[in-house]
Amino acid sequence: MKQLYLGGEWWSGAESFPVPDPGNGTVVDTVASAGAAEARRAIDAAAKALPLWRDTTGKERGRFLRRAAEILARRSEEIAETITRENGKALSESLAEVGATIDHLEWFSEEARRGYGRTIPNQAPGKRHIVIRQPVGVVAAISPWNFPLVLSARKVAPALAAGCPVILRPATQTPLCNVAFAEALDEAGIPPGVFQLIAGPAGPIAETFVSDPRLAKISFTGSTEVGKRLLAQAAQTVTKLSLELGGHAPVIVFEDADLDKAVEGAMVTKFRNNGQSCIACNRLYVHSSLYADFLKRFGARTSSLRVGYGLDDGVDIGPVVNAAAAETARLHIENALVSGARLVAGGRVYEEGGGNYVEPTVLADVPATAACMKEETFGPIAPVAAFDTEAEVIAAANDTRYGLAAYVFTESLNRALRVAEALEAGSVGVNDSVVSTSNAPFGGLKESGLGRELGVEGMEAFLETKHISIAGLE
Repeated sequence: MKQLYLGGEWWSGAESFPVPDPGNGTVVDTVASAGAAEARRAIDAAAKALPLWRDTTGKERGRFLRRAAEILARRSEEIAETITRENGKALSESLAEVGATIDHLEWFSEEARRGYGRTIPNQAPGKRHIVIRQPVGVVAAISPWNFPLVLSARKVAPALAAGCPVILRPATQTPLCNVAFAEALDEAGIPPGVFQLIAGPAGPIAETFVSDPRLAKISFTGSTEVGKRLLAQAAQTVTKLSLELGGHAPVIVFEDADLDKAVEGAMVTKFRNNGQSCIACNRLYVHSSLYADFLKRFGARTSSLRVGYGLDDGVDIGPVVNAAAAETARLHIENALVSGARLVAGGRVYEEGGGNYVEPTVLADVPATAACMKEETFGPIAPVAAFDTEAEVIAAANDTRYGLAAYVFTESLNRALRVAEALEAGSVGVNDSVVSTSNAPFGGLKESGLGRELGVEGMEAFLETKHISIAGLE
């Protein structure tokens, strides 16, 4: 059984929960299960640690993050295998996730010393105005299962860099890689209470977080529905929130696009992580002049993907996370076909060795009324539709309550800038299918969230702004 990390000590407790392997249904390991009492204990320890960590220099905070990054790098293959076993993604993608986690830690280890303030010219004689940035306080980080390690690091690293103690609550489907994360920070010598790992049923832990006034901020990645509940609960204590929620990203392929780039870009943004990404392509709009050729190439590339257990050699697509996800994929495929779409590639949902597998699927001529064109499909399903005009496709792309990411393929700089500005999304990739990077902000518009992660904005999210006005001093 894996232990949790509370107040600088490893904790077992009386109860535990299993972590299943979505690829074969076996139990990977069990993890100690915490509840409201442990959440309060974690807040106690974090509140006690706050003065020490707040007063630690940014340079020294950065050293802890760099040491943790070095430890994760040393254990990268072991941790990647753990991610694949609890999440299902192909091992190559798990290795990439560990690499991105290390990069996030390194980025914020450098940002830790850059919590800049400013001085403001006075408007009245004898006055001076100073603006400083200070840690917001104790932070709770709630991370999801689809990118279980790197999305934890996106929250933990900037909060620690800013001077905030952090309590991490990972998804119960994928806590094991986060135990390794806690081990790395413990080995790096992080002071007791500055970082803690808690896992268990979401309800009692989240309720404790939002109701305790000592907890200054919650950073959450997950569904829009859960995000809305957190907003309502946090209103009672005016707890600050950063929310990275659902997405429904469009890919637009214009008539002047490089077709090879567009096909390969669509492959990456659709099928990366088995299609289980908030910024995954959920709708493809292809200009009518390229439509038939695009479908032929995209369908052939999709059919060449190998489906199987994530640790097997040569596997491109592993299982989806659980049976419910597989059932949603099946329903979306069936609904699209009944609505008039035609099947170009894939289409099968099946169990193999106890796992939950969805064939990479391409659907053509999908009407706007189909479920997969309106709802986020967390799986390897690519619905494609034709368009004729720029105005038409922009309207279709923006016709959603989500606004996390969008993708455009064109060789025209004017069109690229014009369309990118018109699309209602927090990140727009132009001929680029991987928009997330440590040094640029990431977050959503509309119901895709509040605030930004990564970039300089990532650490600013954990800092308060204070104005000091001085008068009459000599």
